[in-house]
Amino acid sequence: MRLVNRRNGAVLAERVERATGAWERMRGLLGRRDLPQGDALAIEPCTSIHTFFMGFAIDAAFLDRNGKVIRALSDLRPFRATRIHPSAAQVVELPAGTLARTDTRPGDQVSFEV
Repeated sequence: MRLVNRRNGAVLAERVERATGAWERMRGLLGRRDLPQGDALAIEPCTSIHTFFMGFAIDAAFLDRNGKVIRALSDLRPFRATRIHPSAAQVVELPAGTLARTDTRPGDQVSFEV
């Protein structure tokens, strides 16, 4: 499954892993050495994240239930936490630099495609 910005056609990720179970959501990217370009982790449901104990920075896009980007955070470094985004249904964690490279910003509509 891949993630595409519908406003400009940019591909944010060619491979999207989904974390929907309690254990998967809690673990997130912890224990990984990196998040390769082209990969993403979609965590659902999710209204906030942290990067405690991670060894690399990420980008994060909080999406509402219709796939609209409600918050886009670039270069979220280790040992940081986001505020709670009550209207978020999920977050997509991406390699740092992805949001800038794809010109993805709040208000954009993204879609998961098979």
